[in-house]
Amino acid sequence: MLTLNVNGKTHGVDAGADTPLLWVLRENLQLTGTKFGCGMALCGACTVHLDGQPVRSCSTPVSAAAGKKITTIEGVGATRTGKAVQAAWAKQDVPQCGYCQSGQIMSACALLADKKAPADADIDAAMSGNLCRCGTYNQIRAAIKDASAALVKGV
Repeated sequence: MLTLNVNGKTHGVDAGADTPLLWVLRENLQLTGTKFGCGMALCGACTVHLDGQPVRSCSTPVSAAAGKKITTIEGVGATRTGKAVQAAWAKQDVPQCGYCQSGQIMSACALLADKKAPADADIDAAMSGNLCRCGTYNQIRAAIKDASAALVKGV
């Protein structure tokens, strides 16, 4: 039995130590906002935060998450940065199919938690591991800039 802190709540889960965190979140805890994309940590659809850092949950063993704060797309909106990013995503009408968007939002939130006013190069670096088959990259960049402006203004 492992104990996980997910979105501020403690959960006991019965899973093998090498089980990918993604499957524990989706199957054991019914937090299905985090998506399975490639299973090889290449697409970013499964991005969650461990102690504030973005990680690919499809390749992170659940044992590596024990004792750390896990934040998923279901919990990121509880933060000031998460609220700003989600509002900017809606304002810019970012999602098309939407499948990759939880991972995109999680990566954007990690970036803006670290740098309130990122340069284009910072955005490129932070978002480079998140793929969008619909090609919404321009809207994603605009949403990150909108969220950044809101955070800098203190909105």
